[in-house]
Amino acid sequence: MTLFVASYLAGVLTILSPCILPILPLVFSRSGPPFRRSALPMLLAMALTFAAVASLAAIGGSWVVQANEAGRYMALLLLGVFGVTLISTRAAEFFHRPLVALGQRLSDGNTAGPQSIGGSLLGVATGLLWAPCAGPILGLVLTGAALHGANAGTVLLLAAYAAGAATSLALAVLVGGKVLAAMKRALGLGERVRRGVGVAVLASVLAIGFGFDTGLLTRLSFAATTGIEQSLLDGLGHDRAAALRVAENGASSGSGMPAQPYRSRLPDLGAAPGFDGAVSWLNTAPLKAQELRGKVVLVNFWTYSCINCIRTLPYVRAWAEEYRDHGLVVVGVHTPEFAFEKKVENIRQAAARFGINYPIAVDNDFRIWRAFRNSYWPAIYLVDAQGRIRHTQFGEGAEALSDRAIQDLLAEAAGHRKAASNFVTPQASGAQAAPDLANIRSGEAYLGFSKASGFASPEGITSDRPQDYSVGKLSLNQWGLDGNWTVGAESARLSRAGGGIALRFSARDLHLVLGSGPAGKSIRFQVTVDGAPPAADHGADIDAAGNGTLSETRLYQLVRQAGEVRERVFEIRFLDAGADAYAFTFG
Repeated sequence: MTLFVASYLAGVLTILSPCILPILPLVFSRSGPPFRRSALPMLLAMALTFAAVASLAAIGGSWVVQANEAGRYMALLLLGVFGVTLISTRAAEFFHRPLVALGQRLSDGNTAGPQSIGGSLLGVATGLLWAPCAGPILGLVLTGAALHGANAGTVLLLAAYAAGAATSLALAVLVGGKVLAAMKRALGLGERVRRGVGVAVLASVLAIGFGFDTGLLTRLSFAATTGIEQSLLDGLGHDRAAALRVAENGASSGSGMPAQPYRSRLPDLGAAPGFDGAVSWLNTAPLKAQELRGKVVLVNFWTYSCINCIRTLPYVRAWAEEYRDHGLVVVGVHTPEFAFEKKVENIRQAAARFGINYPIAVDNDFRIWRAFRNSYWPAIYLVDAQGRIRHTQFGEGAEALSDRAIQDLLAEAAGHRKAASNFVTPQASGAQAAPDLANIRSGEAYLGFSKASGFASPEGITSDRPQDYSVGKLSLNQWGLDGNWTVGAESARLSRAGGGIALRFSARDLHLVLGSGPAGKSIRFQVTVDGAPPAADHGADIDAAGNGTLSETRLYQLVRQAGEVRERVFEIRFLDAGADAYAFTFG
């Protein structure tokens, strides 16, 4: 019963996740007509469709994945048409005509009119498109079903999750309806509001079509609900290992004799493409997929300045050590985000700094990345002994599920099921330590003009040429430059000594990707927090007085708040010219 309550509450929390943003315009578009005839059919159809699709995915099989993709394309088409009807009255008349005729056939009255039919169709489409951030609770349900087989309990858990999401969206519809009605009464802009919602729907379709709903939005860690869900699990006294057994049905016989040979119920996600395209290899000679047959292979996509990748590395190292003698091979695929991460020597130094001794494929041309159709840093793919992908993990935070999947595939390779071992619990410090998700209110911020956001210097960004900047008044998650800087596509470079960067943030940890320019010389810097030395709040790469030195291009941990996490003003000032600043990240 505990997990059913947790699943429902986790569904309610999806309204706080960035991944739900593309869905909200579709929901608000139903706030005008009566709730019972318009929004309610949509939300019910959405919940039922999501529960059905997720249940099929839990059962597994590549045909389910293909069918769901086809459903997404159909849903995108339907929602695109719906967006056009909101913008154009002529289009609305044209596309609504069949619904009106169908409604007249189905009902003599108004109880099942075109609004209800249209709402139900939109609900089906929204359910197919809905891809919420996979927090711990939903991950436990789906992975438990995949490992042990889906049953009625699995379906009910997924239905509870979907019902929770529908509840929060229903409240959003009711509130949104009142807001829209007030706008219409006060401003007389009903037609403009309707068209604005139509534009938002089309923008959402484009966002989903290009993968922004599960790519860019899921990386906005400051709005993620993972920490809240994990606290919910802990508060309800629910054990992660026990959750994996919720969907178990007939995994072993009453006599204690396991089936022979043992076959994991992890889904078959297709053939692993191998590692052709690596420009170099570290810690090994080049590896071919064929020579790894018979082994379980963990493929970890990472890049060495990515904070999420850095925090996942302790688990990957621990798995490589713990399961090496049982047949696990770990391969790190280093795919760069920034140009400096393409230098093999930089990768070699990073591997030594992080204590990585397993093979690393240098994927500077993104050929392995594209072969796996990957979109994430970090990403984990588990490949079975026959070369088939059987499990994936995108981002950090679900390591226990991956650990259980590793054990399951090793048991499958051995031909018989073994008693589950304890999950690895690596010790990590500095930037590799787990984030404080409950207190993160700041998200990744790039300093290069191609991705810059939150820039508050009054002079505005001048691209690719020196400019004198000053730090203006900063609100939360805004930053500014001080001194003479040249802002390029990927980074900002300090032209003269004495310049600095200021940022108002709210998180336990603050990291900044920094480099010392093409000359590679050491650059001295000083950090202050709220105008004073950081003292006990200093990060791993500076001392209590705030002093540090750039000696290589990498991620530097500059702040770790030792006490209560609150909104602070960070400032770094460079005593030498030539510093490159790339991106802020938080933990």
